[in-house]
Amino acid sequence: MAVKLNKKAFDHAKELIKDSKFVLDSRDDWSEHAPSTQDQNKFLDKKGSAEYSAWFLGIDDEHPEGQKGRYKFPYGDFKRIHRCAVISAESRASQYDYDDIRRALGDLLQQLDEH
Repeated sequence: MAVKLNKKAFDHAKELIKDSKFVLDSRDDWSEHAPSTQDQNKFLDKKGSAEYSAWFLGIDDEHPEGQKGRYKFPYGDFKRIHRCAVISAESRASQYDYDDIRRALGDLLQQLDEH
């Protein structure tokens, strides 16, 4: 599996922080704050894969464009970036040795914590 950093999503996340569109929630809140499968499907159907992909810091090139499995490491709820999602994704990226994604998430976490 070749998962690489989604630079478009990284830029999108930085813009959300710059525009104060974030939630400074606790580490373990992501299980409650993450969009449901139904919400993900609705967003993908309504907005398309280009906008959907902007909410995931990893792209798995073994999956075709538009397929949900292509997008890894979510960081928000399609409205705001969530600190808990960034922490969760950073931990997973580190676990799987996706260093470029882990560094990007660490950068986002630092920006969030500065607020």
